[in-house]
Amino acid sequence: MVGSFSDKGNVREINEDYIGFIEGPINLYIIADGMGGYNAGEVASKLAVEYTMEYVKTNYNIYEPKELLVKAIKYSNEKIYKLSNTNIEYKSMGTTITACLIFDKNLLVANVGDSSCFAIKDEALVKITKDHSLVQELVDNGTITEDEAQNHPNKNIITRALGTNETIIIDTFSLDLKEISKVLLCTDGLTNELTDSEIYEIISKSDNQSGSLKLIEESKIKGGRDNISVIVFEGDGKQ
Repeated sequence: MVGSFSDKGNVREINEDYIGFIEGPINLYIIADGMGGYNAGEVASKLAVEYTMEYVKTNYNIYEPKELLVKAIKYSNEKIYKLSNTNIEYKSMGTTITACLIFDKNLLVANVGDSSCFAIKDEALVKITKDHSLVQELVDNGTITEDEAQNHPNKNIITRALGTNETIIIDTFSLDLKEISKVLLCTDGLTNELTDSEIYEIISKSDNQSGSLKLIEESKIKGGRDNISVIVFEGDGKQ
């Protein structure tokens, strides 16, 4: 059973995150974190999830899984980019997207931006995706450490987003689902408040629904400075 919750947090007036999933005959899980002017981020994230799900449902018998997921996200990007350039209310809107597609006991992950995918593997929480962010680039080139990155003032600046350019680069990752006991998708409202060990402690000892809710609650206790969204679902491995 999948667990999923989205909350605006303690500070933001609206929730610009959006989540969605399909289970059977395709299993697809998506999370998005919007940005832009008032309400524009909310629109971008909702469209990203809905267009991606629509494309996958319509075309899953036509393309191989990786091509299908990449095409679906590119389709969403084109739709959002077009809307942002034809409607002044939505100008410059964009969104992150992280999506998981399950096929033949494999997990395919695709991401743009800094929403994350984690897996519980060998009794540890492992981050699958890599953030497309200014701070991640600073870590990669050795300018700052991982510890310094955690509270960096420019942590919210992302270097890739859906809808901000006509074309988009999408990272993909493929994993054997038999090696994974649980998968977590989340926006940075969660990872900015909770450590990896705190996240692992919660989802490894809870069912997916109660664990998802507890992640939200604990993030709000720690500050809840941003919107917080999570999806937790089962792998095929034993924990």
